Amino acid sequence: MHDVHLDLRHDHVGLSLISSAGAFGGAMFRSVLTSVVGYIAAALVLGCVANLAYAQSWPVKPVKIIVPYTPGGVSDLFARLLAQQLQESLGQPFIVENRPGASQMVGAVAVARAPADGYTFLLGSTTSMTLNVHTQKSIQYDPLKDFAPVSLAMTMPLFLVINPSIPATSVKELIALLKSGPSKYSYASVGNGSSLHLAGEMFKTLTSTQMTHIPYKGSAPGIADIVGGQVSMSFDPGASSLPSVKSGKLRALAVTSVMRSSVMPELPTVAEAGVPGYEATIWFGMLAPAGTPPAIVNRVSQEMGRLLRLPVNRERFAVHAVELTPNSPEEFGAMIRADINKYAKVLKDAGVQPE
Repeated sequence: MHDVHLDLRHDHVGLSLISSAGAFGGAMFRSVLTSVVGYIAAALVLGCVANLAYAQSWPVKPVKIIVPYTPGGVSDLFARLLAQQLQESLGQPFIVENRPGASQMVGAVAVARAPADGYTFLLGSTTSMTLNVHTQKSIQYDPLKDFAPVSLAMTMPLFLVINPSIPATSVKELIALLKSGPSKYSYASVGNGSSLHLAGEMFKTLTSTQMTHIPYKGSAPGIADIVGGQVSMSFDPGASSLPSVKSGKLRALAVTSVMRSSVMPELPTVAEAGVPGYEATIWFGMLAPAGTPPAIVNRVSQEMGRLLRLPVNRERFAVHAVELTPNSPEEFGAMIRADINKYAKVLKDAGVQPE
């Protein structure tokens, strides 16, 4: 062994032995590595095939859509129509289950903790997926980690409506009034930290104006007080505000979405009317528990896109000032992340603390 050691260090024959041994070892390493990579690739392929096969056979039993709102509203109506049409196209019952409570957290928690097998979905919203992160101390789910985004479903713009006695017929005239009497005017919302509240706060921030926030338990009492003159204005969904606009009891100045509303196309957006960068909408979208097979997520997303682009469906919800706005899982996920960041600043500027 000693002689071999000397040869290995000093003799060209020894160097050849080292080279041969190294080549042999390298060949073995490459062979093992190639095998491991091959096994991993095969496992991935088999996993994708199994995932695709599962999605193609899905659904084989009823599918549940949890709606964290009370029955009878626009979101509930939408969920039931979509469930009926998904049932017709996919061949299994889609059952709507109302699970309201705790700022929509009851329903969201139920879906976050459900099996990720493609048989439970959530009709989430701006509130459950973005605002609760900042306004609720006891939130028991993470919108970014506990859910798989499927598709945005519908968007509801808000309408800036005022009492007709206020001497303003445009957003610019309203801004001038607010600046001339900062303690004189007020706006209604459906509660602290709500989408309607934040719409008003964003308006104040971008226009450097002041208004007193008056929270109500629902849109109806707030609208009634605007009509009665107790409150000056509101940023409110069309379903609750536009009937009073059409009857002349309220005056609409603008819509809060990026695009004009199809229900009142003559009405400018707030941005068009003099507040660049302003946008405030309420959205609803479909989500599944995190870990749901991507092939199922994509299949539901694609089917929702097909159904929500049907003219008959768009017309059905246009009367409620609701725009059907499907997109991809990736786009919906990016939108949720962007809104969480956006509303963090708005809530901080408004001084809203988690409750």
